[in-house]
Amino acid sequence: MAKQSFQPNQKVRQIFEDLENYLEFCKDYGYKFDESTMYDMRSYVFRQFTKALSNKPARDQWAEAINR
Repeated sequence: MAKQSFQPNQKVRQIFEDLENYLEFCKDYGYKFDESTMYDMRSYVFRQFTKALSNKPARDQWAEAINR
C-alpha cells in the first residue's frame, strides 16, 4: 500500500497569507477587519491595503483619530 502524501495547494496558501497581511494592515492602520472585503476593489479598506502594498502612502486612521 502506498503512503499518501499531502500536497498543499499553493493558491490556498497564498490566500491565507494575503488574509494575514490584510489583518496586520487593518491593525496597524486602524481599519475594521472584514475578510469578506478581501480582493474587493469597491472596499475602501482594501484599496488602502493595495496602496500600502505598492509602497504608496495609505491613510492612517490612528493618526487621524489623534488629530481630532
